[in-house]
Amino acid sequence: MSHIHIPDGVLPFWIVAAGWVLTVVLLMLAARSVSGRDLTDKLPLLGVMSATMIVLMMLEIVPIAYHVNLSVITGIILGPALGFIAAFIVNVILALVGHGGVTVIGLNTLVVGTETVVGYYLFHAATRALGNRLGIGLIAALVTLVTLLTSSAVMIGIVGISNVNPAEQAPLGAIVEPEALSFGNPFGGQILVFELFPRAEQRPTTVDLATFARLVLFLGMFGWTLEAVLTGLIARYLQQVRPDLLAAKG
Repeated sequence: MSHIHIPDGVLPFWIVAAGWVLTVVLLMLAARSVSGRDLTDKLPLLGVMSATMIVLMMLEIVPIAYHVNLSVITGIILGPALGFIAAFIVNVILALVGHGGVTVIGLNTLVVGTETVVGYYLFHAATRALGNRLGIGLIAALVTLVTLLTSSAVMIGIVGISNVNPAEQAPLGAIVEPEALSFGNPFGGQILVFELFPRAEQRPTTVDLATFARLVLFLGMFGWTLEAVLTGLIARYLQQVRPDLLAAKG
């Protein structure tokens, strides 16, 4: 669910450039690690999982301003290399429809790619360590919670080192007005959740990183739980009908 909803021209050039450079390097490594035969066999699956992520990430859950990614289960199914490639494809398409700026595609790929890669390795490490003591569904759900916490920390870190004012941006798709935190309503208007600052003349015009982090993590907990349940159910279903999709890749 972690995604940098920041338009072009806000983040400093150096961090945008660094995000692109690192993303391109990782994409090259991912492409080299996937054999021609493996890519041919999994290309339809790559398309299906990428399309599913795109659709879900465009649907906002009101009032917590959360969108489901399914990035963890995508990483588990495709593997870390193709999972990272899927994250790049998804962010390119989303940027073209205004879901974050074009210049931050690299940074967003790193954030969502973290979910696919970390989710894959944590899932298979947990299944090897826990064996049959926990069901596949529960393992996938717990891994999703840990993974989304990790990617949220990465996103918060990017905002922190960029030294931008979070109050001027839209964390988790929110619209931060001077007096309150409100969220876009797809049915029209705004839904007021709670006041971020008291109604006072001395109301601050900036939000420090700690406050921004608490806001993201607090709202994120509800979305993480929802995504963890959904991922767990999908993993449990796949274990019954297509267990090969959950097998370790490479």
